[in-house]
Order: sequence, then structure tokens, then C-alpha cells
Amino acid sequence: VEDVVVDNENHKVIVRGKNVDPIEILGRLRKKYSRNAQLVSPIPKPENKEDEKYKEDQAQLKVVVLQVSMHCQGCADDIKKYLEKMRGVLTVEPNIEKSMVIVRGIVDPSKLVQYIKKRLGKNAEILKQETGQANCCKKEPMWDNKWHCPPSHSSAQCICPSDMFSDENPFACRIM
Repeated sequence: VEDVVVDNENHKVIVRGKNVDPIEILGRLRKKYSRNAQLVSPIPKPENKEDEKYKEDQAQLKVVVLQVSMHCQGCADDIKKYLEKMRGVLTVEPNIEKSMVIVRGIVDPSKLVQYIKKRLGKNAEILKQETGQANCCKKEPMWDNKWHCPPSHSSAQCICPSDMFSDENPFACRIM
């Protein structure tokens, strides 16, 4: 590093030098100051290896039926809560009477079994696995089926006088 210039007005730090790794300096800044620093120049190359793999699997929507031991509604709720957090899962339908869970999404069934074992400590078994079209099962937006109330706006007529200088308020200002 040969030169460091700090520009407070534009919130920028300029670092110049030979054989300087900008990604390493960015990492040090983030670690030391716990701030969200961004690299402006040179523009870093995006690494989308995981996203590319995810996009390749998008056409393969799967319906997986798992056998999981559930004895109460709490177990079913836990399984549903944890599986919905998993990436690629669209819907989870637990059935307590049959001890089955139907999972729809773009997921690997073996990873589902491992995830249930790791998170919940329950043994799961794959009963059936089907591959379908990507458009057959889309998650509906939450706001379509629920009643929506617009936010209320306050006006000058509704403003109540402050109790700061009131004699009835024991925590009021005593100077006046």
C-alpha cells in the first residue's frame, strides 16, 4: 500500500499501491469496523456457482412423500416450520394420522431426510418421489387471501395536548 486517502463527504476510502489485493483489503475493513463496505473499483467478479446450480434444477419440481414419526400437532408444526425454512421448498403438508409429510419444491430428497435428522432428531424415510412441471404448484402471495387495511393518517385535529406541563402528571416538568 502506497497511499490511503479518506473522503468523508462521499464516504469513500481510496487505497493505492502495487500488488494490492482489493478483496483482501475489503475483508479487513469489514472485519475491523463491522460495517458494510463495498468495493467500487475494480468491480469484483460475481461468484454464482450455487445460483447456477439452483437455476439448473428449477425445471425439476419434485413432490416428495416422507414417512416421519409424529405423535402430536406440535411435532407436525415443528416439521412444517423447519422444512419451510429450507431453500427450494415451496409447500409442506404434514399428515398426523398417517405420519406422512408431503413436500413440494426443488429439493433433493436425501437432503430433506438429513435435514430432518439434523434439526429435529427424527428418523425420516422416503416413501414416494415424483417429478412434475414447475408451473403446477406456485405459492400464492400472502396478501391475496387476507383482509388488508390501509394505514391510517394522522391529522392536526387528532393531536392531543402534551401532559408534560400538567399538574395531574406526577412526572411532569416542575420548573414552570
